[in-house]
Amino acid sequence: MTDTPFALFDLESVAPRVASALRQPPLPHETRVVADSGDRVAWLRARAQGVTATDAAKLASESSVRAAANEKLYDGRSRGFGGSRYTDHGREREPVIARWARAEHGIAPSSLLFHAESDRRHLATPDGLKVLGDGTLELCEIKTTSKPWRGIPRGYLRQVWWQQYVLGAERTLVVWEQHDGFVPVGDPQCRWVDRDEDQIAQLVRLAGMLLDAMRPQAGRAAAAGVGTAPDRSFYRPGPLA
Repeated sequence: MTDTPFALFDLESVAPRVASALRQPPLPHETRVVADSGDRVAWLRARAQGVTATDAAKLASESSVRAAANEKLYDGRSRGFGGSRYTDHGREREPVIARWARAEHGIAPSSLLFHAESDRRHLATPDGLKVLGDGTLELCEIKTTSKPWRGIPRGYLRQVWWQQYVLGAERTLVVWEQHDGFVPVGDPQCRWVDRDEDQIAQLVRLAGMLLDAMRPQAGRAAAAGVGTAPDRSFYRPGPLA
């Protein structure tokens, strides 16, 4: 007599249902992924359609909107976010600094571009993110600098606040590494930056003005002073944040 195995259930039919039951629903920010910087062409194309944290860093006041729009409409297209030796160094060091941030603070690196819940044109690519047990989201922003910082530069703070708004994060760990002639000096330094609703509201308002200035309608462009390419005799784009 041959014994026939007795199965209490069919594993092949049950396994997918078990996996589905165990799978957690996506977190709010996970449903708002636009692109991955690993696909640089798609990432750059998506960034060009809205206001990024790099753009927000330049929005110090209403008077700064025109310069930001000019750079967005003209310089960004021709330069292709190519950057400089300083930005090249930052890209080279970012993975190393990200490993430090993960080891010291448990923040995983990220290359994803997200849009805000309230406006799909509001975009951000944080360098790292971490979800706490209660669902609170924390971010990481990585910088390199050739000079010592007494505090985090204001433009970088605007970048951080914009990312917090887009992702819905409560605070950000800003990590910076100083270099001398592109040779790292010492260990990275860091500081937490809390969410600031007043600063975020100001940035959202200025971002709306920037989006208006970027629209193709001639009337709106002329009103914003971006109907033609900027006069290079007086205009110089700022460094990329």
